[in-house]
Amino acid sequence: MPKIVNFVETIILKGSILGKIKDIFSGEHRRLAWFTVILTVGFIVMKLFGPGNTVIHWIEAKREISRQERQMDEYRREIEAMNQDIDELKTNRDTLEKFAREHFGFAAPGEDVYIVDE
Repeated sequence: MPKIVNFVETIILKGSILGKIKDIFSGEHRRLAWFTVILTVGFIVMKLFGPGNTVIHWIEAKREISRQERQMDEYRREIEAMNQDIDELKTNRDTLEKFAREHFGFAAPGEDVYIVDE
């Protein structure tokens, strides 16, 4: 019976990827295999948390880009509103007169202007 179990175990371990990995880490090149694993893990840790261009910096950059895109959208809406105001001032004389009075203290000839500071 032990011979059959050993045969089945050999087929399962030798024929599978796990068996090949086990052979690599227990064979004559085990030091190279472990060195490669340690080096790979070190590289992954450095890319995640180390200095320079890391995954954490990518996430922060993505957040900053999103914030700036929202700000750009807000500025576009403000510009559109200002363009509408400019068109209104260009086409409607009453609106232009009201704007000049409110912002620059203009007055028609013969009118008195009183400026009240709040």
